[in-house]
Amino acid sequence: MSYSQITKNALARSLKKLMLTVPLNKITIRQITADCGVTRHTFYNHFRDIYELLGWVYRTEVIEGLEPYRNVAGWKQGFLSVLRYTQKQKTMCLNSFHSLGREHLEKFLYDVIYGVAIEVVRELAQDRDVSLRAQQEVADFYTLAVRGQVIEWLNAGANTDPVEIADKVGKILDGNLARSLENYRHG
Repeated sequence: MSYSQITKNALARSLKKLMLTVPLNKITIRQITADCGVTRHTFYNHFRDIYELLGWVYRTEVIEGLEPYRNVAGWKQGFLSVLRYTQKQKTMCLNSFHSLGREHLEKFLYDVIYGVAIEVVRELAQDRDVSLRAQQEVADFYTLAVRGQVIEWLNAGANTDPVEIADKVGKILDGNLARSLENYRHG
Protein backbone atom coordinates (compact mmCIF):
# COMPACT_ATOMS: atom_id res chain seq x y z
CA MET A 1 0.00 0.00 0.00
CA SER A 2 1.37 3.42 -0.95
CA TYR A 3 2.16 6.11 1.59
CA SER A 4 -0.62 8.23 0.07
CA GLN A 5 -3.14 5.43 0.60
CA ILE A 6 -1.97 4.89 4.19
CA THR A 7 -2.38 8.62 4.88
CA LYS A 8 -5.85 8.74 3.32
CA ASN A 9 -6.91 5.72 5.37
CA ALA A 10 -5.61 7.35 8.57
CA LEU A 11 -7.50 10.56 7.81
CA ALA A 12 -10.64 8.54 7.06
CA ARG A 13 -10.38 6.59 10.34
CA SER A 14 -10.03 9.84 12.26
CA LEU A 15 -13.03 11.41 10.52
CA LYS A 16 -15.17 8.34 11.18
CA LYS A 17 -14.07 8.26 14.83
CA LEU A 18 -14.95 11.93 15.30
CA MET A 19 -18.31 11.48 13.55
CA LEU A 20 -19.35 9.07 16.30
CA THR A 21 -19.62 11.97 18.74
CA VAL A 22 -19.42 15.25 16.78
CA PRO A 23 -21.80 16.50 14.05
CA LEU A 24 -20.04 16.58 10.70
CA ASN A 25 -20.49 20.32 10.30
CA LYS A 26 -18.71 20.85 13.66
CA ILE A 27 -15.65 18.75 12.82
CA THR A 28 -12.54 20.68 11.86
CA ILE A 29 -9.52 19.72 9.84
CA ARG A 30 -7.43 20.52 12.92
CA GLN A 31 -9.35 17.86 14.89
CA ILE A 32 -8.88 15.26 12.17
CA THR A 33 -5.17 15.92 11.73
CA ALA A 34 -4.55 16.01 15.48
CA ASP A 35 -6.33 12.69 15.90
CA CYS A 36 -4.23 10.91 13.28
CA GLY A 37 -0.97 12.77 13.90
CA VAL A 38 -0.44 14.52 10.56
CA THR A 39 -0.20 18.18 9.60
CA ARG A 40 -2.89 20.32 7.99
CA HIS A 41 -0.61 20.53 4.98
CA THR A 42 -0.71 16.75 4.69
CA PHE A 43 -4.50 16.82 4.79
CA TYR A 44 -4.60 19.37 1.97
CA ASN A 45 -2.17 17.29 -0.08
CA HIS A 46 -4.92 14.68 -0.29
CA PHE A 47 -8.28 16.44 0.07
CA ARG A 48 -9.73 19.92 -0.53
CA ASP A 49 -11.99 19.75 2.50
CA ILE A 50 -13.76 17.44 4.93
CA TYR A 51 -16.61 16.78 2.49
CA GLU A 52 -14.18 15.50 -0.12
CA LEU A 53 -12.67 13.19 2.51
CA LEU A 54 -16.16 11.97 3.44
CA GLY A 55 -16.91 11.36 -0.25
CA TRP A 56 -13.68 9.36 -0.51
CA VAL A 57 -14.74 7.26 2.49
CA TYR A 58 -18.09 6.41 0.90
CA ARG A 59 -16.53 5.83 -2.51
CA THR A 60 -13.90 3.41 -1.19
CA GLU A 61 -16.12 1.66 1.35
CA VAL A 62 -19.37 1.49 -0.60
CA ILE A 63 -19.39 2.58 -4.21
CA GLU A 64 -16.34 0.66 -5.44
CA GLY A 65 -17.83 -2.48 -3.93
CA LEU A 66 -20.93 -2.17 -6.10
CA GLU A 67 -19.15 -3.03 -9.35
CA PRO A 68 -20.10 -6.75 -9.35
CA TYR A 69 -23.76 -5.86 -8.72
CA ARG A 70 -24.30 -3.57 -11.72
CA ASN A 71 -26.49 -6.10 -13.53
CA VAL A 72 -29.95 -7.63 -13.53
CA ALA A 73 -28.93 -10.63 -11.47
CA GLY A 74 -27.08 -8.70 -8.76
CA TRP A 75 -28.60 -5.25 -8.30
CA LYS A 76 -30.77 -6.26 -5.33
CA GLN A 77 -27.78 -7.77 -3.50
CA GLY A 78 -25.83 -4.57 -4.19
CA PHE A 79 -28.69 -2.46 -2.84
CA LEU A 80 -28.86 -4.67 0.23
CA SER A 81 -25.11 -4.31 0.80
CA VAL A 82 -25.45 -0.50 0.76
CA LEU A 83 -28.32 -0.66 3.26
CA ARG A 84 -26.36 -3.04 5.50
CA TYR A 85 -23.29 -0.78 5.36
CA THR A 86 -25.51 2.15 6.32
CA GLN A 87 -26.93 0.28 9.28
CA LYS A 88 -23.51 -1.02 10.38
CA GLN A 89 -22.09 2.51 10.19
CA LYS A 90 -25.39 4.00 11.36
CA THR A 91 -24.01 6.77 13.58
CA MET A 92 -21.64 8.00 10.90
CA CYS A 93 -24.21 7.71 8.09
CA LEU A 94 -26.99 9.43 10.03
CA ASN A 95 -24.47 12.11 11.06
CA SER A 96 -23.75 12.64 7.34
CA PHE A 97 -27.46 12.60 6.53
CA HIS A 98 -28.28 15.23 9.13
CA SER A 99 -25.19 17.39 8.53
CA LEU A 100 -24.93 17.48 4.77
CA GLY A 101 -27.14 19.82 2.84
CA ARG A 102 -30.12 17.90 1.51
CA GLU A 103 -29.04 18.65 -2.06
CA HIS A 104 -25.59 17.08 -1.50
CA LEU A 105 -27.08 13.96 0.00
CA GLU A 106 -29.70 13.62 -2.72
CA LYS A 107 -27.07 14.07 -5.45
CA PHE A 108 -24.77 11.51 -3.84
CA LEU A 109 -27.57 8.95 -3.51
CA TYR A 110 -28.79 9.68 -7.04
CA ASP A 111 -25.32 9.15 -8.51
CA VAL A 112 -24.81 5.86 -6.65
CA ILE A 113 -28.23 4.44 -7.50
CA TYR A 114 -28.22 5.69 -11.10
CA GLY A 115 -24.81 4.11 -11.69
CA VAL A 116 -26.33 0.71 -10.97
CA ALA A 117 -29.74 1.41 -12.56
CA ILE A 118 -28.35 2.48 -15.94
CA GLU A 119 -26.28 -0.70 -16.20
CA VAL A 120 -29.32 -2.84 -15.37
CA VAL A 121 -31.41 -0.94 -17.93
CA ARG A 122 -28.69 -1.29 -20.59
CA GLU A 123 -28.59 -5.02 -19.98
CA LEU A 124 -32.37 -5.30 -20.29
CA ALA A 125 -32.39 -3.10 -23.42
CA GLN A 126 -29.89 -5.28 -25.31
CA ASP A 127 -32.60 -7.30 -27.10
CA ARG A 128 -34.94 -4.37 -27.52
CA ASP A 129 -34.94 -1.50 -29.98
CA VAL A 130 -34.89 1.24 -27.35
CA SER A 131 -33.10 4.56 -27.72
CA LEU A 132 -30.35 5.68 -25.37
CA ARG A 133 -32.58 8.54 -24.25
CA ALA A 134 -35.37 6.12 -23.35
CA GLN A 135 -32.91 3.99 -21.39
CA GLN A 136 -31.74 7.08 -19.49
CA GLU A 137 -35.33 8.13 -18.75
CA VAL A 138 -36.22 4.69 -17.37
CA ALA A 139 -33.05 4.59 -15.25
CA ASP A 140 -33.74 8.13 -14.00
CA PHE A 141 -37.34 7.34 -13.03
CA TYR A 142 -36.46 4.25 -11.02
CA THR A 143 -33.41 5.93 -9.49
CA LEU A 144 -35.61 8.70 -8.12
CA ALA A 145 -38.06 6.15 -6.72
CA VAL A 146 -35.36 4.08 -5.00
CA ARG A 147 -33.62 7.21 -3.70
CA GLY A 148 -36.93 8.28 -2.16
CA GLN A 149 -37.15 4.96 -0.33
CA VAL A 150 -33.62 5.35 1.02
CA ILE A 151 -34.27 8.93 2.18
CA GLU A 152 -37.45 7.89 3.97
CA TRP A 153 -35.58 5.00 5.61
CA LEU A 154 -32.89 7.43 6.81
CA ASN A 155 -35.54 9.92 8.02
CA ALA A 156 -37.02 7.13 10.13
CA GLY A 157 -33.61 6.42 11.70
CA ALA A 158 -32.56 3.51 9.46
CA ASN A 159 -34.12 1.08 11.94
CA THR A 160 -36.07 -1.13 9.54
CA ASP A 161 -34.30 -4.34 8.58
CA PRO A 162 -32.38 -3.74 5.33
CA VAL A 163 -33.66 -7.06 3.96
CA GLU A 164 -37.23 -5.79 4.33
CA ILE A 165 -36.41 -2.60 2.41
CA ALA A 166 -34.52 -4.47 -0.34
CA ASP A 167 -37.35 -7.02 -0.67
CA LYS A 168 -39.95 -4.25 -0.98
CA VAL A 169 -37.96 -2.43 -3.66
CA GLY A 170 -37.27 -5.74 -5.40
CA LYS A 171 -40.96 -6.67 -5.52
CA ILE A 172 -41.90 -3.30 -6.95
CA LEU A 173 -39.12 -3.26 -9.55
CA ASP A 174 -39.28 -6.92 -10.54
CA GLY A 175 -40.33 -6.94 -14.19
CA ASN A 176 -41.21 -3.25 -14.25
CA LEU A 177 -37.91 -2.10 -15.76
CA ALA A 178 -38.38 -4.48 -18.68
CA ARG A 179 -42.04 -3.42 -19.09
CA SER A 180 -41.01 0.23 -19.06
CA LEU A 181 -38.51 -0.43 -21.82
CA GLU A 182 -41.19 -2.29 -23.79
CA ASN A 183 -43.47 0.73 -23.46
CA TYR A 184 -40.77 2.90 -25.01
CA ARG A 185 -40.25 0.37 -27.77
CA HIS A 186 -43.89 0.50 -28.82
CA GLY A 187 -44.48 4.18 -28.35
